[in-house]
Amino acid sequence: MPFRFITKSMHAYLIDYPVAILLIVAPFLLKLGESSPVALWLSVVAGVAALVLPALTDHQTGLVRVIPYRLHLWVDRALGVVFIIAPFAFNFTGLDAWYYWVLAAAVLLTTSVLNAPEESAVERAHPGTRTAI
Repeated sequence: MPFRFITKSMHAYLIDYPVAILLIVAPFLLKLGESSPVALWLSVVAGVAALVLPALTDHQTGLVRVIPYRLHLWVDRALGVVFIIAPFAFNFTGLDAWYYWVLAAAVLLTTSVLNAPEESAVERAHPGTRTAI
């Protein structure tokens, strides 16, 4: 399996909606919010936003398809950065802090390191050929 294996299709079908639901449900299951109520509600708000974003993205599961997939990835990455900063900004401790740091690592790893580059229309039309840069 190639190192950068998470394709646009995988992201659309296997990541977007399940992660959004997880962001909404997990804080209640884990009983987040001991160090700050923001620890609970930040994840829920992010989860609701994460349900809307793929519905507006130009990929297989997009309903309206007004947001380019590349912008979708940048929004995901920005959320990962928010997840890194939140424990410091809101003084999360213990599980509250670790929850967001693990989420940040997963989001940034998925959208930056493991994300497969998109093929251009020329590459799809002529597989196996390279285009000049």
